[in-house]
Amino acid sequence: MNGSRTSTPCVDSVLSCTHARRSIDMSASVLMTLFCLILGFQQVAIKAVAADISPLAQVGMRSLVAALLVALLACWRGIGITTFRTHLGPGLLIGLGFTAEFAFVALGLNYTLASHMSVFLYTAPVFAALGLHFLVLGEQLIRRQWMGVVMAFAGMLIAMAPTASGVEARALMLGDALGLLAGLSWASTTLVLRRSKLSEAPPEQTLCYQLSVAALLLLPAAILLGDVEEIDVTGLALASLTFQTLVISFGALLLWFSLLRRYWASQLGVFSFLSPIFGVLFGAVLLNEPLTVNFVIGGGVILGGIVLVSR
Repeated sequence: MNGSRTSTPCVDSVLSCTHARRSIDMSASVLMTLFCLILGFQQVAIKAVAADISPLAQVGMRSLVAALLVALLACWRGIGITTFRTHLGPGLLIGLGFTAEFAFVALGLNYTLASHMSVFLYTAPVFAALGLHFLVLGEQLIRRQWMGVVMAFAGMLIAMAPTASGVEARALMLGDALGLLAGLSWASTTLVLRRSKLSEAPPEQTLCYQLSVAALLLLPAAILLGDVEEIDVTGLALASLTFQTLVISFGALLLWFSLLRRYWASQLGVFSFLSPIFGVLFGAVLLNEPLTVNFVIGGGVILGGIVLVSR
């Protein structure tokens, strides 16, 4: 679903463009469900081949290939270098936010479970809603949504409560904390996007900024850490990387930015609770990950809070 480049232009400020967005319809609902299903599988795809390719190297390589694909698509659609220079400042900012998000995901998956990462990463709508409340006209939270924010943060405390002692418990908590930082980083990209003229730019341009910065920063980091030298090329690893590159980094993220340009961010966010549900299910079924009582309860509270915030 590609975003049109003929959006209503901003006359006074970026905020004057908000009237161009509309309430979600059936088409957007179906596409958001598909988007959440794909992203719910993301952590499992990374974790499943972590022994063959480190998560950091996976993210760096998929970002590089996907960036090239998006650049080719942008060129085919007539989006030239001059267009990219126009929004270079906010483009670099969302690129850094995107890089931080997946750096935290990659590092966190070394310590925590894919199901845990799925839940904590998708706290992003809560952080984004808080930021939008203060920074973007028309996105102010009402009392019910504030209750959702409180529920989400209470759920985080419950889900992160240690159920064991020793090194394993500390590692799990560290990974969960990195998942929260990933969610916060994701939220920051949404805020930059909505507060700048980049919100009206073609989705290919926005995604190209993100993927390019991620590739330029994460691949050298993986090389310096020796992760690239330890790559074991297996059929499963190639299949995972192909899926991550073509389906997640290229297709799904282009879809997200296209939807973000056309519909209200707060209304799209109501579907965000589906991604961690899918992620937990995939982690339990495909990776045999255990689900502790406090994580199930806390995760449920978090999801309830996300629904209240995003409805």
